[in-house]
Amino acid sequence: MTYTKLNSTHLDRLGAMVAPDRISTGVSNLELHARDESHHEACLPEAVIWPEQKDEVAEIVRYANEHRIPVTGWGSGSSLEGNPIPVCGGVVLNFNLMNRILEIREEDFQADVEPGVIYQDLNDKLRHKGLFFPPDPGARATLGGMIANNASGTRTVRYGSTRHNVLRLQLVTADGEIVRIGTRSSKTSSGLDLINLFVGSEGILGLVVEATVRLVGLPAAFSAAVASLPTVEACSRAVFQIMRAGLNPAALELMSPECIDVMNRERDLGLPVSPTLFMEFHGTAEGHLADVLSMAQELCEEEGGTAFRSGLGRDERDRLFRARHELSEMIRREHPDRTHSTADVAVPISAYPDIIAWSRQALEEAGIPGYIFSHAGDGNVHLVFMGKTGDAGEWKEIGRIYDRLVDRSLASGGTATGEHGVGLGKRKYMEAEHGASLAWMRRIKDLFDPNRILNPGKLIP
Repeated sequence: MTYTKLNSTHLDRLGAMVAPDRISTGVSNLELHARDESHHEACLPEAVIWPEQKDEVAEIVRYANEHRIPVTGWGSGSSLEGNPIPVCGGVVLNFNLMNRILEIREEDFQADVEPGVIYQDLNDKLRHKGLFFPPDPGARATLGGMIANNASGTRTVRYGSTRHNVLRLQLVTADGEIVRIGTRSSKTSSGLDLINLFVGSEGILGLVVEATVRLVGLPAAFSAAVASLPTVEACSRAVFQIMRAGLNPAALELMSPECIDVMNRERDLGLPVSPTLFMEFHGTAEGHLADVLSMAQELCEEEGGTAFRSGLGRDERDRLFRARHELSEMIRREHPDRTHSTADVAVPISAYPDIIAWSRQALEEAGIPGYIFSHAGDGNVHLVFMGKTGDAGEWKEIGRIYDRLVDRSLASGGTATGEHGVGLGKRKYMEAEHGASLAWMRRIKDLFDPNRILNPGKLIP
């Protein structure tokens, strides 16, 4: 596909669509939008525009489509697979100024938001109403980015991913049309489910300019627990037993000893340096949660659990999970001369113990610094490789392990990416995972974006 390079005429026309201080071709702004949090190579856009209204987005995209100019959406740049990197140049639309919470309908458990709203900021406002938006990817992600990537996180095991918590969208399509899809009703049997088509499409079909999201009530009672076990494999078996017992955790996270060691040194957690489960349970009464925790402890002890701390207060819970969310940054600080690459395969729960055991063995055999942590309750495994920067041989070995990990995940009925998205790094696995249906994805892309201007080079190989 041949794209048009921006010239002075294009910049003048685009600049007339927004205020002068909301378009930039300055090198510093271009560099800030050239890469995300991944290891993928940076690519400079030709211009960055900060829209404030959906009509501005529509006008910009319409012009870009007419002139074959690539357009890439940008939230907070926290993606881990190169999802918002403008690999074909063109225009980056930064949605940070479209950050209004338009309406909260607490009686309907819904909120209307613009794409630049940070999910933590939304939850800060909802807390006083006894509500919250459940998906929790950890980084200060925008709602638009979460929708584009179908983000999930620690609470997915109970509340689902972003896809399960979006009711309605307004989108700008490649030809500049503003389209509304979905409904505010909690369910519908009317027409095709376009919501599920667009959530997780990584901005290749349209750009989200407004969303109605589902809210849930803050739990009346909650309790957290930390369990230490002798091996990562024992942790994974305990996870399987907890899920099979129907204990319905709100969060169930697994960390390898290397992760605990890093968190102890950076956050002074004082945890035993061994494979560890962080658990959280929500309920309507403390008595019920006490029974749940007692059963969880029994299941962990059956797998050789060496320590179990339960009944943790909110402050201690927040401290533990804050450390969990910051773990990726801690790991990078541990290895200043190395570059990270993170696998995020997901498998059925029955296959979870096997994929954890295989990952552990692969890291030990390779001798490459690595860390295993996991949204264990939904079978989503993160394997973080810290490869020596510039060492082609070591990165070739990392690629080989990564390929084998994905092959094992797919063979078990799993996926190459549980939450980080396809972006740039996982396009090569799409055919193996989707087979003949990949051709239908290409047809859908061509239907919505025949000139392929929207986030080109992503998701579909």
